[in-house]
Amino acid sequence: MTPEAARQWLERHAVKYVLAQFVDLHGVAKAKAVPASHLGDVLTDGAGFAGFAVWGLGQGPHEADYMAVGDPTTLTLVPWQPGYARIVCNGYVNRKPWPFDTRWVLQRQLARLAEQGWVLNTGLEPEFMLLVRGADGRFGTADASDTLDKPCYDYKGLSRSRQFLERLVESLQAVGIDVYQVDHEDANGQFEVNFTYADALTTADRIIFFRMAAGEIARDLGCICSFMPKPMSHRTGSGMHMHMSLADRQGRNLFDDPADRRGLGLSTLAYYFLGGLLAHAPALAALCAPTVNSYKRLVVGRSFSGATWAPAYISYGANNRTTMVRVPAGRLELRLTDSSANPYLATAAVAAAGLDGIQRQLEPGEPHNFDHYQLSAEELAGLGIRVLPQSLHEALAALEQDELFARELGAELIAEFIRLKRMEWVEYHRHVSDWEVARYLEFF
Repeated sequence: MTPEAARQWLERHAVKYVLAQFVDLHGVAKAKAVPASHLGDVLTDGAGFAGFAVWGLGQGPHEADYMAVGDPTTLTLVPWQPGYARIVCNGYVNRKPWPFDTRWVLQRQLARLAEQGWVLNTGLEPEFMLLVRGADGRFGTADASDTLDKPCYDYKGLSRSRQFLERLVESLQAVGIDVYQVDHEDANGQFEVNFTYADALTTADRIIFFRMAAGEIARDLGCICSFMPKPMSHRTGSGMHMHMSLADRQGRNLFDDPADRRGLGLSTLAYYFLGGLLAHAPALAALCAPTVNSYKRLVVGRSFSGATWAPAYISYGANNRTTMVRVPAGRLELRLTDSSANPYLATAAVAAAGLDGIQRQLEPGEPHNFDHYQLSAEELAGLGIRVLPQSLHEALAALEQDELFARELGAELIAEFIRLKRMEWVEYHRHVSDWEVARYLEFF
């Protein structure tokens, strides 16, 4: 889109302001509101930001501005905010791509795949909870009647939150995001909105837009839309399962092979990609499940409802939801990623791990098509099945030891990620919880 074509588009849609939007290292949307008459500046020099004021951009207060340069292919309306449009930006400093910009990091990994003639297609399934905060400061479900022990797919729970869900879906559809189903998930107040897969960069851009829409529409209705991985200790956490496949330039699915001897419909290329995911799983956990709270979801055991939705084991199987990777025919579903992940960084890490598996021809072994929670730790270990990191601290140690991600995603970026996340870990351990007070205050 040329600046002139963009100007005409803005006039046609009565746009007054354009949100020049990028994300910080955590994947949280950052933006400036730019009057529509100055969109040309965003498309050329970019919108300027003091990079040191944003998490994880690796800048000090003495350095050149972080310039967010708009990608004209991403210019869309903001349906819940009339008169506004949004353009996704790439980060530059001194007119060079900035290595701490996670969108650019993903683009580099996709370029490596493109050198082989491959396109990474992904479909992300964001789960979230619709909550309200009471006068006492505590939160609860937005629908007070959503109290079933097994609420998954419950009609009443879905119907009574329809005002929020309909507004959300209509906002997504208005910008060309093809939503194909909405459901009530396994926790009270928990939902999932599924939209059609696309190339990995487009999908990541859409996830950020989705979070922006969900958060603001919920606030407008007096609610909180939370992407926290595990807000309720006894209920299922919120994942963001990542479906993936490689396609050639003609769009043919290169992961699909009906003649697969294992009966999973996967090609040799897909198995090598899968081998990379399994080999790098401990380090991947840090980038796909990046918060202290994430590891309250990735624990060995079941939720209160008795259902299992989050993995604890480094394993794969057919339609097996107790493994880290499930295999719907012709694609892979990584179940590790949660809704707090930066979609650009998590996808870049998956691409790097998968490509490493292909280059080294890493065999994933045979699938494990049994309920992992029915076997003892000793039995699983005997099958060579490892446990995923059970804390952010463990995951960060694995990320630090795995040389792949520093080499391919950038040593400075990974070092900054580890530094920020270790700060988070220390702050967590300094916090005195209600559980500790209740247990120890008068115990001794």
